Amino acid sequence: MKLHAAAILVIFWLGVLPVHTVEGSASSQSMRKISCVDLSTQQLNIRNLISYEKQQTPVKAIMFITKKGIRICVSPNQKWVQTAMKKIDQKRTTKRR
Repeated sequence: MKLHAAAILVIFWLGVLPVHTVEGSASSQSMRKISCVDLSTQQLNIRNLISYEKQQTPVKAIMFITKKGIRICVSPNQKWVQTAMKKIDQKRTTKRR
């Protein structure tokens, strides 16, 4: 009887494992998009910023990405944000040449 129960559990486990793996990888791809909800009010050191992304929803924001990979959301209306975006764009065009 114990062997019969163990065989059923193994068959069940083998049947569930591939389905769980496929669902996990598909759902994790949809979760990769990070969006801003709260905005930081502090000015960041421009030298530590390597990239940015513009966002329109759920709030209008700029998401800066630091050298360490940290993502920080700020209001696009601030003057220092516009300056930082221009400097990042200039670095990108310089590297492409």
